[in-house]
Amino acid sequence: MARVEQPGERSPAPGPLRLVQDLVNTVDLEGGTEELGAPEALAAWAGERGVQGPGFDAGGLADVLVLREALRDVCQAHTGVDVPAGTLEALAALLERAPLRLAVDAEGGAAVRPAAGLTGPAALTAEVAAAVAAAVADGTWARLKACAADTCRWVYYDRSPSGRSRWCTMAICGSRAKMRAYRSRTR
Repeated sequence: MARVEQPGERSPAPGPLRLVQDLVNTVDLEGGTEELGAPEALAAWAGERGVQGPGFDAGGLADVLVLREALRDVCQAHTGVDVPAGTLEALAALLERAPLRLAVDAEGGAAVRPAAGLTGPAALTAEVAAAVAAAVADGTWARLKACAADTCRWVYYDRSPSGRSRWCTMAICGSRAKMRAYRSRTR
């Protein structure tokens, strides 16, 4: 089970970004808990979010874990850290297997949706890609960030007015970083 939010921690990401946040936070790096430890756990997790079908086997689990960590790296890039080239390549390969289509409604509105017929990890990847596209369009994507603490990297939604926060919570990770900086300066 993923890390339980503590009082004072940030509220969840809005709208479709919640899927991305939920996926990345299926592992608590600091606590060592893993929600997606087996294909069955992944199938149940995805099913709770409306993604069904075959493909949630050992290979599909491996793909979803690559997706999860690539998204974590991309969210960390929102704090000013470059995404590693290998991560970009792995993410591109996963996205290539998860096509999207443009859906236009009767009022002339348009949205990116997963292509018909996708199941398993490809369907989950397409849902994530559609969520990211919607967040890019509404300007919220860059506010989904990974905590700057290397031992944490919990993904949170930055609701600060300036959009420049670096820690999932000041009470824990921010405080630790400030204490380390203080000790370093006073030595």
